[in-house]
Amino acid sequence: MEFEQTWLKQSKIFIMDDQAFNIELLERILKRAGFDRMISTTDPMQFEELFLDYRPDIVLLDLHMPHIDGFAALARLKQIVHEDDYLPVLVLTADVTPEAKQRALREGANDFLTKPFDRSEVVLRITNLLKTRYLHMQLQLHNQQLEQKVSERTAELEEAQLEILRILARSAEYRDDVTGEHTQRVGRLAGLTARALGLPEEDVEQIESAAALHDIGKIGIPDHILLKPGKFSPDEFEKMKVHTSIGAHIIGDAFFPTLRLASEIALHHHERWDGNGYPAGLKGEEIPLPARIVAIADFYDALTHERPYKAAWSTDETIQEIERQQGKHFDPVVTEAFLTVVRSQNTATPI
Repeated sequence: MEFEQTWLKQSKIFIMDDQAFNIELLERILKRAGFDRMISTTDPMQFEELFLDYRPDIVLLDLHMPHIDGFAALARLKQIVHEDDYLPVLVLTADVTPEAKQRALREGANDFLTKPFDRSEVVLRITNLLKTRYLHMQLQLHNQQLEQKVSERTAELEEAQLEILRILARSAEYRDDVTGEHTQRVGRLAGLTARALGLPEEDVEQIESAAALHDIGKIGIPDHILLKPGKFSPDEFEKMKVHTSIGAHIIGDAFFPTLRLASEIALHHHERWDGNGYPAGLKGEEIPLPARIVAIADFYDALTHERPYKAAWSTDETIQEIERQQGKHFDPVVTEAFLTVVRSQNTATPI
């Protein structure tokens, strides 16, 4: 309460009336009541400039003035004051007709002071309007703080869920990649490719994070298949393909956008541009763009690193194979962006 009273007395008051004696009277009344932060003008032409420079907490506004009357000033305030910013306007008028009051209220006035002024009424009406502004500002501050806390908590929850899934992804990856770094490399490559395609930075970051979860479904693949040294039998390959559906199921219909994207990538990163991929046999642009990006990043990293079933390919051999698969396995546009990224790296060092 003490803080509220201090705020009220420090409130900035702007008075506009074309009659100087009205302004002088109001200023005397307000100073005796403890208000000392005031500016005023008898020239309506100065209204907007003074208002924008002073940014008052309340406006005391005469209705009938030359050049720019109070109604025009009210209309202008609607344009320059944000709708969420409660700025009380107290109309000063000797016009007590219902039509004048209704029009002023429609234009945004909050209350009226009838001329000649009653000293007690002046202080009470101004104090009440300023209290309302103070409470409005406190409510806005409280809402902003709540929104900030919710935003921070949401970010913490999303990061916590992503971290759990990264751990799961690394756990699955350790079963056929002794370093456990495949997921990170694919995520990094996918992010660089997305950026090369000109995607918004927010999308780039989401794709990089989500791509690391592309093979999480391998958790559900038996070791005798996943770790088999050599080519899969047709039956084993069919079982291996199920890791895409398992991954999408593990992540599920997540609340957070990055996790929803991860589920989509896990499901579709083995689709092919020519429609001969799995699990849905999607073709061309039917395949979500993030999955098309991860498909080529995953392919490149898998070939350039040793696996239980194969030796590592050289960078040049892998690039040549990707070029052969452009327009077949891979989106031609994504392929060009990806190769630009790869060739810009030090090809002697795997990414």
